[in-house]
Amino acid sequence: MIICCGEALMDLIQVRSEAGDPCYAPLAGGAIFNTAISLGRLGVDVAMVSGISTDRFGRQLASALDASGVNNRYLIRSGRPTTLAFVHLRDGQASYTFYDENTAGRRIEVRDLPALDQSVTTLFFGGISLISEPVADTCLALAERTAGNRVIMLDPNIRADFIVDEARYRARLGRMLAVADMVKVSDDDLDWLVPGDNELEQVKKLRGDTDALVIVTKGSAGVTAYLKDGESLHQGAVRVEVVDTVGAGDTFNGGLLARLDQLSLLSKQEIHKAHASQIQQALAYGARVAALTISRQGANPPWVDEL
Repeated sequence: MIICCGEALMDLIQVRSEAGDPCYAPLAGGAIFNTAISLGRLGVDVAMVSGISTDRFGRQLASALDASGVNNRYLIRSGRPTTLAFVHLRDGQASYTFYDENTAGRRIEVRDLPALDQSVTTLFFGGISLISEPVADTCLALAERTAGNRVIMLDPNIRADFIVDEARYRARLGRMLAVADMVKVSDDDLDWLVPGDNELEQVKKLRGDTDALVIVTKGSAGVTAYLKDGESLHQGAVRVEVVDTVGAGDTFNGGLLARLDQLSLLSKQEIHKAHASQIQQALAYGARVAALTISRQGANPPWVDEL
């Protein structure tokens, strides 16, 4: 089983009412939620560790997870409100404004964490749950607690405008990078984390002393994976008519993890012995999943029979 650890929230996307007036449509979302939904629709055994409200939006999120085959056994329910993210689209590119004070997702503490079943092979972390406290410290504790015998994947998915204490955030992220087996960053994330103009050197600095597989996504320019032996693999983007890019990176993560799972590579031993051809397969599958997502509105990952 793969566990996606982090936020499930409501994306408020601007639409037009029947009368033609601007309004917002509430759609289930969040970076980690989107990856979990993607994995569930691809037939992977997946669950979420996430704070979910008992309010109307929280019930909508839980129903969406269930409808896509995501196990709800590790959800942490509370009466606190649901996090909201207002989505701003310009030329199909998304930016976000978050409302996250005292929410069900944010207020998770270490004592709230469930005991994980032995079937759990992989934990995936990322998004704003690595920024907001106390949930960010809780995610760090869970990653460090489980890294000895489970695969850890990290996608910071940086929202720089949402970071209040940059030094504290970088220190926490540094500790998570130190235990990660796989790291996915966008090219913008990489430039923010490790400023520079030489991608290979930036990746080396990001990886540090670990053997992590580092994957850099570049939008329409595709994706490059950097293996521990210095080899790099490139996968071109699948060409589609782009409706919007909401959830593109999240569903790429879902496709990548799904194919690695199908190849029986999601164990602490196997992930570091993966052949370049196997990683290439996973990159290609992730690109296909992401392409279908951006060809329609919102973060709406494809089902396995659409691929």
